[in-house]
Order: sequence, then structure tokens, then C-alpha cells
Amino acid sequence: MRVMAVLAAAMWITACSGQASTFALTSADVDATYSCPAGANNAAYDLHASVQAHNATSTTVTIKSVTADMTLDATKGSWLEKIGDKYDAGAAKFTPVTVSPGATTTLKVIASSACTNVKATSGESYGDYRVTIHVATSAGSYSISSKNLHRIVAA
Repeated sequence: MRVMAVLAAAMWITACSGQASTFALTSADVDATYSCPAGANNAAYDLHASVQAHNATSTTVTIKSVTADMTLDATKGSWLEKIGDKYDAGAAKFTPVTVSPGATTTLKVIASSACTNVKATSGESYGDYRVTIHVATSAGSYSISSKNLHRIVAA
């Protein structure tokens, strides 16, 4: 009876001390700067992001979709938006579409953004945006904000 109790306790301790096997987004970076050309009016451009993903599960995780949004964090000079304004970049292109069991990989993401530059005053003008990437997978939905800000400069 004592042996059974010791074995049961050992199994419980082992089960409780291990980490859960999960899928996780661990880090994200985006293009540091984009120069918006003078006279641009809602001119489209590609915003690139790299997202580190780790699959600690025992099955392949499929990436179903990726979206991005940008929140204005800071400005200098004249800027059309206010701090806190959010831009929904919508669906993004991404690779790869699967992450193997036990693998760590970099998701390459291309989101659509746009800028307007009706520069009315002289001097430097820019907006710094916090980019959040949303990833829908076969293991659940995840979001991660970029470590760095994306700056749009009125050129």
C-alpha cells in the first residue's frame, strides 16, 4: 500500500512540475520607418513584420489567418491622427502556414498600410505606431505587439 502511495505521489509531482505543451508567439518586430512621399493621399504601402512562434505541442499547428492593427503611440509636428487612434490593417499575407511539433519558426507577415502627407508646415513630422499582430491557428487565437514602433515620416 505504501509503495502505491509513493508511486502515486511521484506521478503527481512529475505531472505538476512539467510545463504545459502550448503554442506561443514569443516576439515580434516590424519595419522601423516608412517615409511617406509629399503629396501622398491614402497611398498604400507594405508593412513587414517578423513574429517568432514556438510550437511546444505534439501536433502540427496550422496558421489559419493573420491580421494587424496599428495604434498611434506618439507624434511630432503636425499629424492628422490623435494619439490612441487605431488603424485596422485587415488581413495580412504570411508564411509559413504550418509549424511542426516542437519547432520554433519565424512567421513573415506583410500587412497593408497607407499614409497621407499633406505637409502644411515646415519641420520634421512623424507618427510612431505600436503594431499588434493577431494570429488565428488550429491551436487557438493569439496576439502579440511589436517590440519596436513603426514610424511614418512625412518626407
